[in-house]
Amino acid sequence: MAAVDEFEKAIHIGPRVRALRDAMDLSLRDLAERSGVSAPMLSQVERGETSPTLAVAARIASGLDLRLSQLLRLDEAGAVTVVRGAERRKGGSRGHRYELLTPPLPGQRAEVSRHVLAPGAETGGPGDPPMHEPGSRETAVVESGPVVLTIDGDRHELAAGDTVTFDADLAHHFENPGTRDAVLLAVVSAGLRRS
Repeated sequence: MAAVDEFEKAIHIGPRVRALRDAMDLSLRDLAERSGVSAPMLSQVERGETSPTLAVAARIASGLDLRLSQLLRLDEAGAVTVVRGAERRKGGSRGHRYELLTPPLPGQRAEVSRHVLAPGAETGGPGDPPMHEPGSRETAVVESGPVVLTIDGDRHELAAGDTVTFDADLAHHFENPGTRDAVLLAVVSAGLRRS
């Protein structure tokens, strides 16, 4: 009976789906394409007008890059969330690979990511729009290799062990001028910029 009560409580996932979708910057249509669940059905779930079946909830979870148990918060114990190495959300292109080390939780104020840059690769390019919301700050720690941060037209040469903090809402990118892979950890936190 307790398991049924827990499921009844957990299946009302509308606000959580909406927050996760917003955090991933996905429209209803985007999530519909990723999950195979129609946009009208997703809208009804988010507004709490309907509770999804387990099969639909599993498809929504998949569209959000989560396991069903993560979406339903069945594997969370209190205020601690563990992201296992195999569960990291990954991406990248053109010699830049990254992994998000923090979970996609609603209301999260910081995101930690690990970036690997092949020789000559960069995280973005000149003219790319800023990826972070206004007021965001970023701190990056270079684990290995030389890294150059170009921000707002200025270049900053960094080496292993160096840390840099800057306004992440300014146009910026990291590049690897070396002959081996460069690795850096980045923490982006939201908030108002201090004058």
